[in-house]
Amino acid sequence: MNETTKLQLPLVQAAQAQKHVTVNEGLLRLDGLVQLRLISLSVATPPAAAVDGDCYAVPLGAVNGWAGHDGEIAIQSGGGWVFAMPQIGWRGWDVANTAEVVFDGEEWVPGVAAMSASGAATRFHVMEFDHVITPGSVNATLETVPSHAMVFGVTARVVSAITGTLSAWRLGADGSDNRFGSGLGLSQGSYARGVMGAPLTGYSTMPLDLTAEGGDFATGTVRLAVHYCELTLPGL
Repeated sequence: MNETTKLQLPLVQAAQAQKHVTVNEGLLRLDGLVQLRLISLSVATPPAAAVDGDCYAVPLGAVNGWAGHDGEIAIQSGGGWVFAMPQIGWRGWDVANTAEVVFDGEEWVPGVAAMSASGAATRFHVMEFDHVITPGSVNATLETVPSHAMVFGVTARVVSAITGTLSAWRLGADGSDNRFGSGLGLSQGSYARGVMGAPLTGYSTMPLDLTAEGGDFATGTVRLAVHYCELTLPGL
């Protein structure tokens, strides 16, 4: 046997010359795979600016130095690349999307709390975005809650003070304009922590609604975070 089963670490052979080369290769692979941080799940061309230890999940159709390594983990080492094949259940951190991911045998899946043998999963997500206030009494966000999401709550933070003739504002969705809070502040740093006793399930996409109290909106920016659960289907 020339390498280990799980991490494909090279093994030192009997009477092998330059044992340090094999040992160092194994250490570099461990340095990349332990506490795995995946710089990207979608970049298909080896980045020229990568440094030793950087890890990438190689997507389908990768080219150049990654050609033929679809689905593997590419680890920058000594100006080149070494590769490792992930196994079902491996966990990593998706740096680009700031999310924990789990390998399901085919792809890296975010937010997995539990997964069946055929790939059905319970997945938890936080969808965060900034909404720029537009003039008027009601603002509907351009970003929408995904269909079939089970929303447990919405949190918000005023990142740029809200101006206008209003005295406060409400945050809601799906026909209830105060579902996630009312009497909310206008100054920078004001926040909402909208939790519900029972989750809100939408069978189609839906925006969040910001409603002015006592007047109209003029300007401002609100950072919104939707906390929700997704149920995915089992495979064939």
